[in-house]
Amino acid sequence: MRRTALLTAVLMIAVLVVGANRAPETCRVTLRLIDAESGEALAGVVQVRDADGRHIELPGLLSRGQGLDDELSIHDWSVLPQATSVDLPRAKLTFEAFSGLETERLTQTVDLSNSTETEVRLPLTRFFRREHADLVSGNTHLHIMKLSRQECDRYLTDIPRSDDLDVLFLSYLERADADRDYISNGYSREDLAKLTAASGVVFGNGEEHRHNFTGFGQGYGHVMLLNIRELIQPVSIGPGIMKTGSDGIPLTRGIQQARRDGATAIWCHNVFGHEADPNWLLGRLDAMNIYDGGARAGFKERFYPLLNVGLKVPFSTGTDWFLYDLSRVYVQMQKQTTVDNWLDALSSGRSFITNSALFRFRVDTAEIGDTLKLEKPGSVTVSGQVEGRIDFQRAELVHNGEVIAAVDARPVGNHFLAELNLRVPINQPSWLALRIPSPNLSDEGPQTPLNEFGRKLYGHTSPIYVEIAGRKSLDVRVARALLEKMKTARAEISTNGVFDDAQAKARVLDVYDEARELLSNRLPE
Repeated sequence: MRRTALLTAVLMIAVLVVGANRAPETCRVTLRLIDAESGEALAGVVQVRDADGRHIELPGLLSRGQGLDDELSIHDWSVLPQATSVDLPRAKLTFEAFSGLETERLTQTVDLSNSTETEVRLPLTRFFRREHADLVSGNTHLHIMKLSRQECDRYLTDIPRSDDLDVLFLSYLERADADRDYISNGYSREDLAKLTAASGVVFGNGEEHRHNFTGFGQGYGHVMLLNIRELIQPVSIGPGIMKTGSDGIPLTRGIQQARRDGATAIWCHNVFGHEADPNWLLGRLDAMNIYDGGARAGFKERFYPLLNVGLKVPFSTGTDWFLYDLSRVYVQMQKQTTVDNWLDALSSGRSFITNSALFRFRVDTAEIGDTLKLEKPGSVTVSGQVEGRIDFQRAELVHNGEVIAAVDARPVGNHFLAELNLRVPINQPSWLALRIPSPNLSDEGPQTPLNEFGRKLYGHTSPIYVEIAGRKSLDVRVARALLEKMKTARAEISTNGVFDDAQAKARVLDVYDEARELLSNRLPE
């Protein structure tokens, strides 16, 4: 027995000696993103792979795909809001990183085989500096659910900063029973001010005011009311969403109340909702979100008809549930970045929307959102530039809804550039805009390129408008189609709506009648 005990003791001592002499299996690595030109610290996202291409987890860093159930590539990225130390395998590893939309994607291989502690500096090259063009980026549509308050605080502090956003609106939303998990509903103005101080991103408040006939089906639609003084009640209208009440309140009532209080009204989910067209025609909306939480339709289906009847429609975007994409709207402004100033600039139409490419665009001396006034038909000089980290294929010039010119993207360093400069004849009142190819919304045919988070690329400027002798665009065919569309919507509401009385029903239908009369009066006899 003594011999057995002695042998066991010897073996234990041997194991301890070997363990003490064995090199640790991991290396303590301080990851640091920097601007390649200035050397200043940057926030961004990073991923690490081994020599066989396998993804390496980064313990302690927040997953960029937190809260998302899909299996897209966003889950391969981790958030790096500042220099952070992590334990990584002692091996040859490949690091990839970028910040927002304005840097190239860096790939850098580092051999950690002989290191137990080191620093890895990842220099990112900026090919676009928004501050040089007085551009400020923002996301106008965001909610968060099914996170704890602590998790949500970290999410909102780290991810917008690492995405290189400037302005972000966190909005209140109601749905019967389900809204118990809407953690973003609990943030007060004071809470948003604390997030602003902690992240450097300017946070604003809002409300998604909405109506559906069924839980998720077509109804009057959804509108973001941003920078509200108080909640517009009811936040969600009707039994389709709230399982109680009636459909007797049009969205336009809440829109008008919010705007009287100084709020900004942005229609969301592009083609979704009957009441978008009449509210645009009646001048009650400030901007239009597209690709915010889905791809129900594209530019041609929603934006272009409104522009072709002479309306000014500033473009905007957001991400709805979680920051699942790099979607943002850039607005041009020279004032201090505040919620009020940013929303004023957005409402003026000086914007472009994107999850990838970055735009510069001019028609003669007119900038995005401007109206160029001609005394008679003639030609104008159009100049544009599109840059992006990913090959966006080409830049396209749109005139009154049709692509009239395009130029292919070419590689410049580790990003892509397309430049356009030409004379365009203008024979009628018009609008012009610059875009990259619209996303293919189906699984058939050529597919749209994807960004780093696995989302289809999109990008489009707000228009530059051209008047001739004081006349605005008016495509009679499009106007008549809008009249018919509102007539059909009115009939569907009459059939599907639940109203307390005839007066409540008339209150809703009057919105369509007023808009149809206004548009009809603009048509020739």
